[in-house]
Amino acid sequence: MLRSMFSAISGLRAHQTKMDVTGNNIANVNTVGFKGSQTVFQDTLSQVIRAGGAPAADRGGSNPAQVGLGVKVAGVSTNWTQGATQSTGRSTDFMIEGDGSFVTRAGTEQLYTRAGSFDFDGSGKLVTPSGSILQGWMADANGVVNKNGPVTDLSVPYGQLVNPKASTSGSVEGNLPSDAVVGTVLQTNTKMYDAQGVEQDVSYTFTKMGANDWDMDVVANGITLVNNATVSFDASGVLTAPTAPASLAPFNPATINAGAFPSWPGPVTIDLSGISQFGGSSDVTAPQQDGYALGSLQSFQLGNDGTIMGVYSNGLRQPLGQLAVASFNNPSGLEKAGGSSFRVGDNSGVAMVGLAGAGGRGVLNSGALEMSNVDLAEEFTGLIVAQRGFQANSRVITSSDEILQDLVNLKR
Repeated sequence: MLRSMFSAISGLRAHQTKMDVTGNNIANVNTVGFKGSQTVFQDTLSQVIRAGGAPAADRGGSNPAQVGLGVKVAGVSTNWTQGATQSTGRSTDFMIEGDGSFVTRAGTEQLYTRAGSFDFDGSGKLVTPSGSILQGWMADANGVVNKNGPVTDLSVPYGQLVNPKASTSGSVEGNLPSDAVVGTVLQTNTKMYDAQGVEQDVSYTFTKMGANDWDMDVVANGITLVNNATVSFDASGVLTAPTAPASLAPFNPATINAGAFPSWPGPVTIDLSGISQFGGSSDVTAPQQDGYALGSLQSFQLGNDGTIMGVYSNGLRQPLGQLAVASFNNPSGLEKAGGSSFRVGDNSGVAMVGLAGAGGRGVLNSGALEMSNVDLAEEFTGLIVAQRGFQANSRVITSSDEILQDLVNLKR
């Protein structure tokens, strides 16, 4: 009789634990990046009343008679399925689509979280609401990120100045019309910069000289830098001159006119490989050059691979750093550290830190958050199951007590 009471007591305890887990899930139904849990039960040891017997020649076998001694919580497993996406529009809200966790630092401890709601602290670092610092790789002054180095604190230095850079190369692309008459003049314009970041107005002028020949002039601020450079095509409209690498001979504005261009430190190369001569209208443009003026950081954008791209006031777009994402062989083995964070557990495996979108890690989205994956309908059903299980076990205790009372009353 006492066995049934102790078994029922273990049932009460187990179902109370299930209620605790379910209550925690419901409490975190709106927690960013929260992963719900579920309780797994298993029976405990059983008492063998009669051992089983093997069949013999003169009799059959018998099964063992066993009475269970109750239930216990086998484990509380975490549900790592993807939560719903909530768009926030905040540039510092990040979301992982797929497996993996953000890497943060709290003091000297490295933690991991799915909650991507970050903000800036007083020093410009990206931090969680609890103050843990987001980890990744910072770019050097040239925007190069060393992804093979150790992770470090990520920061976005708003207002950071980037020094000007003199233009050393440019390009001209598009089509020169093959049916243009001799003497036709076509022009396109662009901006270049000297070492002081001073803007220079540059124009490229093409003059038709023959069936497949054009002269090209490069003029900056009214001063001719390249005069009558030959640009030729074959009968099919493919560029033949200048030959590979299909660029104008480098020219140095400071050498040509030091008085007009005292701060242009070196030669400039113009790539013409993108020019063709086919029938139709002219669409020659100068889409790019590598110089820029003095600028300051105005905003940033996050790429799917975790690259934080800085946008400067001078039009420059340059990487500031890259977020690190960690994956685990067994994420359910992670230990909860509070604040929606986890730490490495004995059975989680080591953290495999790398780039988003590589090695099985998910991609990143900016301006969105991953919401809790708790299903309220499932949790309310779990509440009912836990309540009924608790009630049923309490009835076992009540019934056992009544039987014991009847046994005591036999003496009367």
